[in-house]
Amino acid sequence: IAPMSSSRNNIMKLSLPRYLIFLIILMFVVQMQAFALNNFCGRFLGRTALRKQRNLLGQQAIISCQLGRSNDNNLDKGFNLLGGSIIPQGLVVGTAKEGWKFAWRRMMAELAPQDKEGNYKRPTYGFTNMIGASSFPDDSNRYHLYTGNPCPWCHRAVLTVKVLRLTDEQITLTRLEDNPVKASRGGWVFSANQPDPIYKCRDLRGLYDRLSGGGYEGRCTAPLLVDKKQRKIVSNESSDIVRALNRAKLGNQNHDSRIDLFPSELETQIKETNEWVYTYLNNGVYRCGFATTQAAYNKASKDVRNGLERCNTVLSKNAFIAGDVFTEADIRLLPTILRFDGAYAPLFKAGGVHVRVRNYPHLHKWLQRCWYEVDGVSESIDIPDACASYYRSLFPLNPGGIIPTQASISDIVG
Repeated sequence: IAPMSSSRNNIMKLSLPRYLIFLIILMFVVQMQAFALNNFCGRFLGRTALRKQRNLLGQQAIISCQLGRSNDNNLDKGFNLLGGSIIPQGLVVGTAKEGWKFAWRRMMAELAPQDKEGNYKRPTYGFTNMIGASSFPDDSNRYHLYTGNPCPWCHRAVLTVKVLRLTDEQITLTRLEDNPVKASRGGWVFSANQPDPIYKCRDLRGLYDRLSGGGYEGRCTAPLLVDKKQRKIVSNESSDIVRALNRAKLGNQNHDSRIDLFPSELETQIKETNEWVYTYLNNGVYRCGFATTQAAYNKASKDVRNGLERCNTVLSKNAFIAGDVFTEADIRLLPTILRFDGAYAPLFKAGGVHVRVRNYPHLHKWLQRCWYEVDGVSESIDIPDACASYYRSLFPLNPGGIIPTQASISDIVG
């Protein structure tokens, strides 16, 4: 579900694509041709041809019974194309398979930009300002953060707010609803319970448009940090938002006494960890899910397994991913690991559908440590809702829209 400051936010307002309509029409025409040809055989080729055709249909009926297929008229049997006497089954299956694959690849390109080898390429962000710059003063009750529960990049920002124990007097938040059908662009809309507090916009695209002075054509992603007084966008890059919130006082006179997510003595270690965690895991799971060739998937899946193994090795020696204290590096790893068993492994096939966090004991212990011992972490996400959103919203990956029974907190964290 995602993302999008992740690609999931890139989901367009989906209607049935014209190439799918073409495929359906093609299959209907094939069915009608088969029906017409059967009638022609019966009327003009004489009783012998008709008798042979009936015998063949009888044999097909016997085969159908042997395969346990019912002739009950109440059953939906599709177009009844398979196993017909006129159109070879291989032609029907091959046409449908290639047509569906073509449509799927086009939809995947809409959702997640691809290179020529079928590798997902994450787009860049358009707003990367920082609180504390001359144009964005470090004041209390000045900034508003728009987030969405399913999105891992939004989760980074929410985790930071919760772990730092920022209050409503310091920064206010709005939780967006993930609904690409209602959204005019992207996937985020405002709900009745949490409307847009600045412009009363219907969706995030409308807010981007108003904050940009109209005619906005870029990506409408979350998280989105906004200066309420100037009504300007500060940033929509999650890593910059995390760093800015950690540095900013936002009117807090006791800033130096709170947890520091980016301590100077660990800066080098945190930066190095952030780099490989992003490549192998944060972005790696999306490279698996959005790959459109086997080679692209194989490479991404190997990276994910390497990333999980590397985390497990590091955490066999350290309490946290960049040392013995909870830092920004843990903030960036947590959203991926919390969603891994419920969405990334089963839906994205990240690392292989059989891979689970529990397969890596030190990584799993770290997850439990963060969830139960670090204040604010367990308040930052609704895991079942987040994972279910991937199945609801990512139509090309789950066209049937079936949502599997979701894993609970105890299933994932233990």
